[in-house]
Amino acid sequence: MSYKSLGSCPCENVNFSVTLPQALEHYRPRKCDCDFCRHHNASYLSDPNGRLDITSSVTLRASKQGSEQASFLSCPHCQALIAVVYAFPTGLKGAINTALLANPKLLQVAVDVSPKNLSRNDKRIRWNETWFTVSINGLNNFNL
Repeated sequence: MSYKSLGSCPCENVNFSVTLPQALEHYRPRKCDCDFCRHHNASYLSDPNGRLDITSSVTLRASKQGSEQASFLSCPHCQALIAVVYAFPTGLKGAINTALLANPKLLQVAVDVSPKNLSRNDKRIRWNETWFTVSINGLNNFNL
């Protein structure tokens, strides 16, 4: 059985669907302690057995932070931080900002994490093991 959760940025130019193997109540998001994520009050949800499908009617903005490896995707209109993604040779993987889920209160309380304490390689290993498979549809002329 799979569970689906929907979400969007506040201006609704970016919508997404998250498909999970378990109900949303099972998940404890990760809240990064870096300045960028704290500024955006972001916590992230992912599951290596799940899927994140993003549909955008605008060209997403991609920025690099920290180790400059992953790309943080945001809406150029409302500035909402949508997701963080990384392009592996096997495909795009990422995590969604839980604040944009239609029902974020169903999640468990977020756990604090400190990715800045991981090496560049350890980050990629962790992302590959824990992040969603991601697809992005619509206007996506950005460089990851």
